Amino acid sequence: MPAGQYHSARRAERRRRLRRTVLCSTGLLVFAVVVWQRGGEDPPADAAPPAPPPAAAAPSPAASPAGGASPGAPGFAASTTAGRARGQGPALTWRVEVERGSGVDPDGAARDIEAILGDRRGWIRDPANGFRLAGPGEPVDFTVKIATPATTDRLCEVVTPELVGETNCRVGHTVVVNLKRWQEGSPQFRGPVREYRALIVNHEVGHELGHAHEGCPGPGRPAPAMMQQIKGLHGCTANAWPYAADGTYLSGPPLP
Repeated sequence: MPAGQYHSARRAERRRRLRRTVLCSTGLLVFAVVVWQRGGEDPPADAAPPAPPPAAAAPSPAASPAGGASPGAPGFAASTTAGRARGQGPALTWRVEVERGSGVDPDGAARDIEAILGDRRGWIRDPANGFRLAGPGEPVDFTVKIATPATTDRLCEVVTPELVGETNCRVGHTVVVNLKRWQEGSPQFRGPVREYRALIVNHEVGHELGHAHEGCPGPGRPAPAMMQQIKGLHGCTANAWPYAADGTYLSGPPLP
């Protein structure tokens, strides 16, 4: 091959190699950019398409600042009626929540409890105390839940065998009332069911006010409202109220 043709062929070959190099480099650059945008890894060909981002959760009803569950708590229906302040002290606001399917009307129960908290034999006898039934959506200081025995045991973390399915309690700022006790009273309490409901409310709300358990002050004397009367009266007579009609506080020896 003449020298001129040889050099022309070499120059053509170098141009072809240069074009291949440029094309390969461009392809690699594009590939690197795509991988970087995808997070460094391509999904396999048979992979499922990426899941769409989760939808924003709907805002839940605002919880009461101190009253435990909000009016929309799952499994419970809240009272919708409001009341006036009872007592001379700063009114603690409260509402009722009733377990669905229990057969108890939340507003009816709220009115019953309002009458108990407004009784002059109750905690409003102390001028430092006051209560007010809150309306819908209003923040509350405590909640009264009426729950089936099984739910009460769960909320109260009942483990004592003789109290399973039988007792009431206060958890945080929630008074938990056992539906069985609300409807049937207690075999330890001689008196109408309505009076035993007063004992439940006065005892557990007494804890909310800072009162501890008390014992029987002596045979034949009224059992204090802060006595665990469901465990036996120990010689005392059944009593639902913290104060006598004349305003005397019905106390007993303090218990742990």
